[in-house]
Amino acid sequence: MSVVSLYVGRDCHLCEIARSALERLALIEPFTVEEIDITGVPELEAAYREWLPVVEVAGERVSVYRVEEAPLLERLRA
Repeated sequence: MSVVSLYVGRDCHLCEIARSALERLALIEPFTVEEIDITGVPELEAAYREWLPVVEVAGERVSVYRVEEAPLLERLRA
């Protein structure tokens, strides 16, 4: 089963929306979500803060700011 990494930050309303979108998409194309909270981790804050939420599959960035369904499903099915 594929793993989707979701980079989030504390009090991020877009991250909440992304979580919901991923839950819905997992019913269409099963995958596991690995959620990574970047809050207070300097290296992750520097790499991800301005883009939250960030969705990655196998280390490859698929979308930022929101879950883009078509590219994510395409990547999962590849």
